[in-house]
Amino acid sequence: IEASCNEVALGPQAQVLALHCAPTFAINWLGPRLPDFISQHPNITIRMTTDAESADLLQVKEIDFGISYGIPPKRTGIVSKALGEERITPMCSPKLINKRKSIRDQLPNLPLIDSKLSRIMWPNWFNLNGLRLPNTPRSSFDRAALVIAAAVDGLGVALESTRLAEKELASGKLIDLAKKDFLPIKQETHFAYYRTNEQQLEKVKAFKSWLYYQVGITE
Repeated sequence: IEASCNEVALGPQAQVLALHCAPTFAINWLGPRLPDFISQHPNITIRMTTDAESADLLQVKEIDFGISYGIPPKRTGIVSKALGEERITPMCSPKLINKRKSIRDQLPNLPLIDSKLSRIMWPNWFNLNGLRLPNTPRSSFDRAALVIAAAVDGLGVALESTRLAEKELASGKLIDLAKKDFLPIKQETHFAYYRTNEQQLEKVKAFKSWLYYQVGITE
């Protein structure tokens, strides 16, 4: 009842778009860009919730649009689309690196940070690059945002998406260790999803078009 009253109070042209989003994507990537969407669509009000698990839009009718980490469960009546490939690479604070030595020589001796919910783990990356995974204890966190923050603080090397750490990489708080000496992993990681019978709703169409433009994919 309260939500319904709030929507009525917004005015005759206003719409509410309820988003459900993976937490780190919401904090590190989507949130900083939302002012641009709002400036383009002043009649659409965003209401966002976050969770590591995707929402079942056939059961949770109050959510209009979701962005999941990993492919959402396939459901008849639900459209999903990958938001492009993301580059998964080791990154760390520059204060951990000795500029006089090669990264390849240093990495096996640097502390590593595990991202518990990640689909790409350190064994995958070490195997790809022909290196032996160090048999040493690793710190671990259950959110990519926490992993990235820990890397900024100098706790160790994170294996994360450059999309999620774009601000930290641009500012120099983190450096990408795979730019020269290593192979990165590229993978479709985040997915947009919405109900088929609502894809022509103005608010869904507007957000979908804006989001796809932001990530550089076509509809």
